[in-house]
Amino acid sequence: MTDRAGTPALDSDLIDTGELVDAYYSLVPDVSVPEQRVVFGTSGHRGSSLDTAFNETHIAAITQAIVEYRAGQGITGPLFIGRDTHMLSAPAERTAVEVLVGNGVHVLADADGGYVPTPALSHAILVHNADPANTEKADGIVVTPSHNPPRDGGFKYNPPHGGPADSDATTWIADRANEIIAAGNVDVVKADGSAGRHDFLRGYVGDLGNIIDMDAIKAAGVKIGADPLGGASVEYWGAIRDVYGLDLTVTNPGVDPTWRFMTLDWDGKIRMDPSSASAMASVVHRKDEFDVLTGNDADADRHGIVTPDGGLMNPNHYLAVAIDYLYTHRPQWRDDAAVGKTLVSSSIIDKVAEKHGRRLWEVPVGFKWFVPGLVDGSVAFGGEESAGASFLRKDGTVWTTDKDGILLALLASEIIAVTGKTPTQLYAELTAEFGDPVYERVDAAASKEQKARLGKLSGDDITATELAGDPITAKLAEAPGNGASVGGLKVVTDKAWFAARPSGTEDVYKIYAESFEGPEHLKRVQAEAKQIVDAALGG
Repeated sequence: MTDRAGTPALDSDLIDTGELVDAYYSLVPDVSVPEQRVVFGTSGHRGSSLDTAFNETHIAAITQAIVEYRAGQGITGPLFIGRDTHMLSAPAERTAVEVLVGNGVHVLADADGGYVPTPALSHAILVHNADPANTEKADGIVVTPSHNPPRDGGFKYNPPHGGPADSDATTWIADRANEIIAAGNVDVVKADGSAGRHDFLRGYVGDLGNIIDMDAIKAAGVKIGADPLGGASVEYWGAIRDVYGLDLTVTNPGVDPTWRFMTLDWDGKIRMDPSSASAMASVVHRKDEFDVLTGNDADADRHGIVTPDGGLMNPNHYLAVAIDYLYTHRPQWRDDAAVGKTLVSSSIIDKVAEKHGRRLWEVPVGFKWFVPGLVDGSVAFGGEESAGASFLRKDGTVWTTDKDGILLALLASEIIAVTGKTPTQLYAELTAEFGDPVYERVDAAASKEQKARLGKLSGDDITATELAGDPITAKLAEAPGNGASVGGLKVVTDKAWFAARPSGTEDVYKIYAESFEGPEHLKRVQAEAKQIVDAALGG
């Protein structure tokens, strides 16, 4: 960690926005160079124009590929498009609209030309497709690199189920986009024209009363501070205050594509991560002014919860509290609706699910795995350790099938209003009941070849029988909830676990680990985890 972590950004930390946009239009990728190819990760294609990784050529080709994909899938309804506040998002949205209009797609952008959070776009798709009068299904594009630094751009496709596209779709789209680029983009069809308009903000904000107990928050007079961190939720929080009459202050209403008002993240970069104590330092500084303070990333699919008694909550801790609260305060939810979590999330969630007699649905990393369960109501809550989650409406029907940071932030206010306790206090009660786990993620060096091998390992490749002095009870290469490959390994004992997954962007693999035996035990788990994985990789 740099010694500047958590300190205000300086002028020398800021991007040159003009240079960034110039590079978007002037640099042309060469797809024979791996770093310049279209690659869809768990949240779409990301990169910087300065690295020739996110340029007009990329976006035109990806959009043309999406046009062809949706035609092949028989998707003929409107395509909703929205963008966040990153500098590259506006030019990328313009490029996409030109291609969509050129191909005769009925594209709908924000009615006021404003920013669109990821959950608001997911919500719009689902509301449209749930209306029996709409026989032609809608899909959408979100132009965002999420919490990534200001120099980056991002481009995500959400099919008619409203959530992130699955790997079959993204692989097809990426392969086709790279074919188009390799041929000089001659297959791209563009036309001048503008998108139609859709009121994302009013549609989303006006519906929040069907999923959050706004009356309870108002009646209790919960004093809320909301910091959009310069992201797409900026207008939404003011609208939520006005529509529902809440005591809510938008603590930082500014939007600046350089994000000069941010404090630096752990590595000295500007990164709008609401789960990072360094990035949230200026928010945490104001914790005593409110009953609860919240933060969102640039597209508002992540949440950060700050309480006066505990500061910034670990995302795992808040997920456990949210699940414990929701499964006792949503009587219309199905009795058999499961608790969804990614396999690198805290195992205290397992204990909370068991407490409520709920099936635990453990899936690989990636919110896309929760989509089917949220759609049919068989999974009432889906959450990731990286501060992303969504859940069902009060009546047990789907709300969003993408992460909703605004929703989870508002839930903290409902919890305070109904229980009279902060989420931090409620987590302390859970640890008194189940134990206090210690959780951390660290990185270990790995070559590209080793990362590739790690993604293909099976449980049989692990020869160890003990971890930190305890018998290993499970060696998982497939998620228990759906049998899908985890792209790595998870090793479990009765007292601890670790999971190892290759990084998609760096020559490291990530070790997630948790112990119910304290910090020293966790260090032992982490050290032995590296030895176990390195042995399986061949040293």
